Amino acid sequence: MRSNKLLALALGGLLVAAAACGGSSNGSSNNNGNGKTGGTLVFGTSADPVSMDGAYVSDGESLRVVDQIFETLVTTKAGGTDPEPKLAESYTPSADGKVWTFKLRKNVKFHDGTPFNAAAVCFNFDRWYNFKGIQQSPSVSYYWSTVFGGFKNTTNADVPKTSLYASCQASDDSTAVVNLTSPSASFIPGLAVPAFSIASPDALTKYNADKVSGTGDSPKFDGTFGTQHPVGTGPFKLESFTPGDKLVLARNDDYWGSKAKLDKVIFKPIAKGTDRRQALESGDIQGYDFVDPADVDALKSGFKVMQRPAFNVGYVGFNQKMAPLNNLKIRQAIAHALNRDALVKAKYPPGAQVAKEFMPPQLFGYAADVTDYDYNVDTAKQLIKDSGVAAKDLTLTFWYPTDVSRPYMPDPKANWEAFKSDLEAVGFKIIAKSAPWRPDYNQKVNNGAAQMYLLGWTGDFGDPDNFVGTFFRTSQPAWGFNNPEIFSALEGARTESDLGKRTSDYQAANKLIMDFLPGVPYVHTQPSLAFNKNVNGYVPSPVSLESFATVTVG
Repeated sequence: MRSNKLLALALGGLLVAAAACGGSSNGSSNNNGNGKTGGTLVFGTSADPVSMDGAYVSDGESLRVVDQIFETLVTTKAGGTDPEPKLAESYTPSADGKVWTFKLRKNVKFHDGTPFNAAAVCFNFDRWYNFKGIQQSPSVSYYWSTVFGGFKNTTNADVPKTSLYASCQASDDSTAVVNLTSPSASFIPGLAVPAFSIASPDALTKYNADKVSGTGDSPKFDGTFGTQHPVGTGPFKLESFTPGDKLVLARNDDYWGSKAKLDKVIFKPIAKGTDRRQALESGDIQGYDFVDPADVDALKSGFKVMQRPAFNVGYVGFNQKMAPLNNLKIRQAIAHALNRDALVKAKYPPGAQVAKEFMPPQLFGYAADVTDYDYNVDTAKQLIKDSGVAAKDLTLTFWYPTDVSRPYMPDPKANWEAFKSDLEAVGFKIIAKSAPWRPDYNQKVNNGAAQMYLLGWTGDFGDPDNFVGTFFRTSQPAWGFNNPEIFSALEGARTESDLGKRTSDYQAANKLIMDFLPGVPYVHTQPSLAFNKNVNGYVPSPVSLESFATVTVG
């Protein structure tokens, strides 16, 4: 909550700043023990990045890579969610909270040797704001639409018409002024998302970053910026990328701050958790993410197992445009039919807890007194009866992703099978539908193709707008509903500058959401990572964005 107190003060006209000494952000989290500098770390991931252009991605595997190559004006404190300056040395709001002045670090260069300056910052903001056609699809530019809303010329009906962003001016080389259309307490923490990484304007142009074709469901990135030539200011730069095999990052020896300890980081995609464990045990990799809950205790004896602070939610989503999910009693019946407690106990490691709303308890605005849907077969059956829906219409197409493990669903199919059994026990007929996580599943769900589906969210920054605002502040195809009361409540909470009022506003909004029941949240987890014991300096983050620049091996 500290970050939001700072924001409330900032909206009153005070300065938010960090020490301006070069490299302080990197050096502060360097816990490298007796590790040696140099060498290569091979890290097992669950999938390749979709793209290394942060503006086009929302999945963790893409953002992990983007976060090493690029930097944002604002970052999150290592191991936490509080925002702090990065490429900006300080940021100051006007009295009305609509004009933000960013004082930028000097003598910073992009990997291609071009200068980082205020003109580059404004180029990036204006690039995002001027997205057109397929670029405006929520499945393509997800974070822009969730943090800023619409575009200069909004043509996509699935994003808000208006935008939080108004304009950007370069007052001088080291001063960028960003103008907003309204005050926003989530603006500064939102800028920490790698989707708002500042990229080289020359490289964006040269490698056709804005050349996108296809459809919202299946976009095709025709330029090579995000696949072969991502150019940022970060401590690592891309050496090579062979999809399905490995992605190699090399240390940026011209980095403006504390140089990375490692010579190289190799990200190796290994879809199954059991295969990642075997790769660690055989020495093919030195660390990996999304450790299967069943493997945690066994790995502790020979490896270093770390847990991220819980900052996520797994949920069953409903698309209300597809009957009978437009019937509240049917949604309530599903909620009572799902034995969430049994699933969490059987499939998740210690530290996991049953979720009762769409944001974690650690975040301000969490409401302890939302409507609770306990596991009750009889209640579920009665609600189905009261719904008026005929037995022949109780068929649900239930989607789950394949070839992926996420912190909120380490084994999606196992979760799906458990919930399928629960739903069939109260009278629903379940039709299975699955798709590969990359790229089909996320895009189809986000574009409204799925009736009922397994999904989840790991927070990107410490603000409720990043959870319930991301899901429910605007109409979205994945949920298929229009509820002005919820939309208005969340928009009001987003723009409120007083922390106490924001807290109560979000508590009230969470009650509205859980009464309306757009889906069933079922778990918050503490995801595990595993490393060789000679790997040091890795700081687990609640938002799953960890720098590899502080890591050593030896």
